[in-house]
Amino acid sequence: MSDINEMNVGPRWYVAHTYAGYENKVMTNLEKIIENRGLGHLIYDIRIPTETIVEKNGDEEKITEVKIFPSYVLVKMTMTEESWHVVRNITGVTGFVGPGSRPTPLSQEEVDALNLEGEHKEEKLKFNTGDAVVVSAGLFEGYAGTVQSISDDLKKVTVLVQRGRRDIPVELDATDVKLAQ
Repeated sequence: MSDINEMNVGPRWYVAHTYAGYENKVMTNLEKIIENRGLGHLIYDIRIPTETIVEKNGDEEKITEVKIFPSYVLVKMTMTEESWHVVRNITGVTGFVGPGSRPTPLSQEEVDALNLEGEHKEEKLKFNTGDAVVVSAGLFEGYAGTVQSISDDLKKVTVLVQRGRRDIPVELDATDVKLAQ
């Protein structure tokens, strides 16, 4: 890999491919090697892109952290023979993303799109349009119905409440509705 040193254009983000489920182990081992060998001047940052998903079911919230790109670890490093060799030989790493054996850095647009410095939080409800639900609070508490629509901000839900022989559309807070058991 004598052309690796020619690729040295300063610190850039590279993508290392790992075995499935080895992302955290690769990151931990790489951090230890950087500290033990004093390679902080070559390898600056290691990230496993994740997003936090909040699933709501009535008043209950379940927070889950999900990997955006399973089997990949992002490494901000100056590409040299030494840094390439260290990352490439971590247990669990199968190689770098790029044509052949040439690591390809992420473009600035890709780095910005990944929002590596920011935090991404996505909320999800445990029910979707068309699901059977039960109203858990308010005037229609205890009534069953079907979700007709969900607001874009996931705060309001329109439910067709079954009242006699008619279905009445009722707008409720998303926290006042639970998935029917």
